[in-house]
Amino acid sequence: MARVTLESVARHASVSMQTVSNVINAPHRVRPETLARVQAAIKELNYRPNQASRTLRTRRSRLIGARIEPPRDGVNGAVLAHFLQSLTARTQEAGYRIVVFTATDDDHECSLYEQLLDDHDLDAFVLHATHAGDSRTAWLTERRVPFVTFGRPWGAEPDAPERHGWVDVDGAQGTLAATRHLIDSGHQRIAFLGWPDGLEVGDDRRTGWASLLAVSGIDVPVGYDGGVPDGLDTGRKAAATMLDLPTPPTAIVCASDSLALGAWTEITARGLRPGVDVAVVGFDDSPTAAVVGLSSVAQPYDEAAAACLRMLQELLATPKPPAAPPTPVLLPPRLVVRASG
Repeated sequence: MARVTLESVARHASVSMQTVSNVINAPHRVRPETLARVQAAIKELNYRPNQASRTLRTRRSRLIGARIEPPRDGVNGAVLAHFLQSLTARTQEAGYRIVVFTATDDDHECSLYEQLLDDHDLDAFVLHATHAGDSRTAWLTERRVPFVTFGRPWGAEPDAPERHGWVDVDGAQGTLAATRHLIDSGHQRIAFLGWPDGLEVGDDRRTGWASLLAVSGIDVPVGYDGGVPDGLDTGRKAAATMLDLPTPPTAIVCASDSLALGAWTEITARGLRPGVDVAVVGFDDSPTAAVVGLSSVAQPYDEAAAACLRMLQELLATPKPPAAPPTPVLLPPRLVVRASG
């Protein structure tokens, strides 16, 4: 069988060879309808670009670094793994490879950047778990290393120009949707079980719950807004405190599935029925949530991974840093309603 070439794909898709090259190396330059047609031709002909020659031509290794987290309670690790799995699949389809590594903290991660860049000549990085004063983004920006973040640049002024490309999920919209569902189901005593104040992602998720209750004229009694470190055990203890209140909540919106599953455990330990006596909604739609029947807010990890890759390809398409970072992407989550409420 004759080897499929760039020219073969161009002829099959009725486009120029340069257009096929752009689809592979800089898809953001190609019109959507043309992009789809060429990608279909690549898939139909099973075309595989010659990686060695492309690396020499573009001076790119086509390697992207991403940090993985150690498993904690069996829930949160699976959530990040979903995003990294989607990112790996997307980058692989585009002819890139993910180089994974672990780090104990931000400073350790920055030291690994330098080592990975020296040893493997990585093209770019995808960061997650962003926070105010993030030293990782400052390190990469100062050295002009291309990167995008799954998580917005917390702590930036609302009207400040974007400092780097980022993709995030609207956590406030997710908890707002969960709270609206509970109100529509007849609940008026709705608590929030989140993380301690100052954790930006948790604060964002708390905002959706609080804002909807405020505009709905529903009071938040003392003890209905809990903040504890993430985990099954902390979630159970916090839920116990709420259920011991003189007027306990009939529903609990949680900032994570770990906290929600902890609350679920406490509810059932008291002989109550999740979704009947006390509703509980988590966040992240982990595999465990689907197994036990926990309602949860699902994050669009595949869309987030695709958006991160598009941004990286835009950054890597030119040898010089762009005048402005890629346009940020804020994705809407989706509430998955199950037996728990």
